[in-house]
Amino acid sequence: MPKLLQAIARLFWRDLTVAMRRSTDVLTPLVFFVIVVSLFPLGLGPEPAVLRTIAPGVIWVAALLATMLSLNRLFANDHADGTLEQMALAPYPLALLALTKITAHWTLTGLPLVLISPLLAVQMHLPESAIGTLVLSLLLGTPILSLLGAVGAALTLGLRGGGVLVSLLVLPLYTPILIFGAGSVAGVIAGIDTEAHFSLLGAFLALALTFAPWAAAAALRVSLD
Repeated sequence: MPKLLQAIARLFWRDLTVAMRRSTDVLTPLVFFVIVVSLFPLGLGPEPAVLRTIAPGVIWVAALLATMLSLNRLFANDHADGTLEQMALAPYPLALLALTKITAHWTLTGLPLVLISPLLAVQMHLPESAIGTLVLSLLLGTPILSLLGAVGAALTLGLRGGGVLVSLLVLPLYTPILIFGAGSVAGVIAGIDTEAHFSLLGAFLALALTFAPWAAAAALRVSLD
């Protein structure tokens, strides 16, 4: 067990270090997220009522697309330099190693989106009561996006046009997360109880944590064969 924890910690720190050396890979999803959300006030005008109405959907769709933008680099670099083969041969469960890489991916991609979302919410004229709900929904939803996206990235690893295939695979799975995530924020704006939305997001997160790492590990083994 101590060796397993040490291997997980080293893999997590390695992924963070490698990503920081390629700062453009880390900044691209965040800049994309900010630009997409910022374009709507410019295109629709500064009318607060209009922006407030569309804000939950716009922010959530932008977060979803920004996450998808970073899925290609989740396993591709390790596949190119042979690291994935070493992980598959290591005396540790590949599912736990895959979960570690997914966690590092969320730390570098999903967490910055969560942290910057309050500023974009103010830009979209969301009320203060809805900003906290937005942050919480993204905090629950973005890990699900990374977990489900990892399965798609593993299935298309090494294939030509893998980015398009990942989109086709994961978009149907992302749809419920988008509906309940944006719906929770819209419910607060409309004065509706959003407990059911958060319960469903929590259930999706629990299911994704349970099954996605194993599915990603199985897909990686298939891609490596």
